[in-house]
Amino acid sequence: MGHASSQVAGAEHSAAKPLSMLVAAVGVVYGDIGTSPLYTLKEVFSGGYGVPVNHDGVLGILSLIFWSLIWVVSIKYMMFVLRADNQGEGGIMALTALARRAAAGRARLRTFLVICGLIGAALFYGDSMITPAISVLSAIEGLGLAFEGIDHWVVPLSLVVLVGLFIIQRHGTARIGILFGPIMVTWFLVLGALGVYGISQHPEVLQAVNPVWAVRFFLVHPGMGVAILGAVVLALTGAEALYADMGHFGRKPIARAWFILVLPALVLNYFGQGALLLGDPEAARNPFYLLAPSWALIPLVGLSTLATVIASQAVISGAFSLTRQAIQLGYIPRMYIQHTSSAEQGQIYIGAVNWSLMVGVVLLVLGFESSGALASAYGVAVTGTMLMTTILVSAVMLLLWKWPPLLAVPVLLGFLLVDGLYFAANVPKIIQGGAFPVIAGIALFVLMTTWKRGKQLLVERLDEGALPLPIFISSIRVQPPHRVQGTAVFLTARSDAVPHALLHNLLHNQVLHEQVVLLTVVYEDIPRVPPQRRFEVDSYGEGFFRVILHFGFTDEPDVPQALKLCHLDDLDFSPMRTTYFLSRETVIASKLEGMARWRELLFAFLLKNANGNLRFFNLPVNRVIELGTQVEM
Repeated sequence: MGHASSQVAGAEHSAAKPLSMLVAAVGVVYGDIGTSPLYTLKEVFSGGYGVPVNHDGVLGILSLIFWSLIWVVSIKYMMFVLRADNQGEGGIMALTALARRAAAGRARLRTFLVICGLIGAALFYGDSMITPAISVLSAIEGLGLAFEGIDHWVVPLSLVVLVGLFIIQRHGTARIGILFGPIMVTWFLVLGALGVYGISQHPEVLQAVNPVWAVRFFLVHPGMGVAILGAVVLALTGAEALYADMGHFGRKPIARAWFILVLPALVLNYFGQGALLLGDPEAARNPFYLLAPSWALIPLVGLSTLATVIASQAVISGAFSLTRQAIQLGYIPRMYIQHTSSAEQGQIYIGAVNWSLMVGVVLLVLGFESSGALASAYGVAVTGTMLMTTILVSAVMLLLWKWPPLLAVPVLLGFLLVDGLYFAANVPKIIQGGAFPVIAGIALFVLMTTWKRGKQLLVERLDEGALPLPIFISSIRVQPPHRVQGTAVFLTARSDAVPHALLHNLLHNQVLHEQVVLLTVVYEDIPRVPPQRRFEVDSYGEGFFRVILHFGFTDEPDVPQALKLCHLDDLDFSPMRTTYFLSRETVIASKLEGMARWRELLFAFLLKNANGNLRFFNLPVNRVIELGTQVEM
């Protein structure tokens, strides 16, 4: 859940005080997993799984939750996954780029790992719709306990909160973001206090720390044991966020916040809810809110709503950041990316993603109407992404870090076994409503693979009739055309062929500029490329130059700004002397060998609606000439 509200951290986080970093990390990273106590135990005991609300049932479930938090979050994510950073950046796309590098020279393995990464990313978007819906619904459902007969207002109130949240995205969240950390710290302190209050009533609940209770639960209820993991996994939702937000805070503040504040608060609260159930099995209808004294109910609903809005904000920002990484790595069509903060590069807004998520969230709230019903749909996307993360991390550990297999394989098998069990437990949910994130994920996976393959085919088709550059330059020497003053920059994907826009210009206008620059933009598998490695320049003579600009997948691809770094006597990139020539391809689906016809039509539609090079590369509007060309796929 990517670059959520980085205003609270900033790029200079290394110089910030550890305490302020810890508070900031709590505000951005832990919203999702921190709001899980609102609905996890309610779903376990009243979600139709048939778990008995008795001494053994409660201790068995609490033991499962406790050891899941220890194994999946504390050990897998904190000790292993967070080490797999790509120059400090985390998240499924950054990890996919690392895994691609790890599998260099092994084409089949590389393809498999990229597919795993794309599946994880596609499922993440499904998760991005469910998290805001289930969190806000579960918070506002507390009003039904405070005021009788208000239940029918839960859905409209939830929609008002959620739609409002999506509407404010385009204005940026820098101003309110400063409050995120203190509010979430308060939230975790309240969670812990409520837990201590509950445990003091029935201290025997602390026995659940013993894993024997979890094992016994599986032995006594063999059929239900695996199925119940589908509800227990709700306690782990948001574990991916820890990894995805690493770029803002680094590993240490995230790990410190987890062990010092978040993990103790969560464990105390779950155990407190369990203690309440030991004393009053009827409280299973909403153990989180019923744990609080009656006077604290309304303030708790208010605090819960704030916490769930912050959790949703983190997910939405994460979707923006994941989309930007996927665009720059070539898996998603270019979209208009708006920067909402002049000070912070991570603060971005992508309208198409924002409104798509909003439509998905609104449909989920209207379709499911309660957090309990939504919980049945939750988990498939989360566990799928976790499983893909484990596969990718395995490749990185064994191939890139070269960890000794005797040490790494048993640990990785343990991770895969647990993730596999959780995923298997959630598969039946697809029939109960979990199909929504899966269908969204499949649609996005098809879109991403179609776009990637379509771009490859497009380059191949353009290459078929391409004129090699050396032949073209030698013909210019023999028959020099009329040259005009200034620099012409032609954007091209190929470094050794003449761009179509250049041929069209020469054919129609019968002139060439004094300096002709063939510009190729290359995206690396790293987040940021340092300025000294930004460009390569070659001179071919006759005023022809080849320039390659290198960007990372979180860099801002500002071409005019990057060209200013090219200090060459022969080249003048001053704004009033430089003209940019772009080629706009129109794809026509044909019977040529390539993709299925429906995928060719889909690619043609995506290409037509993608954000053009002009805006994407921040080119000056009044210095750009676009020339069209038709390509049969």
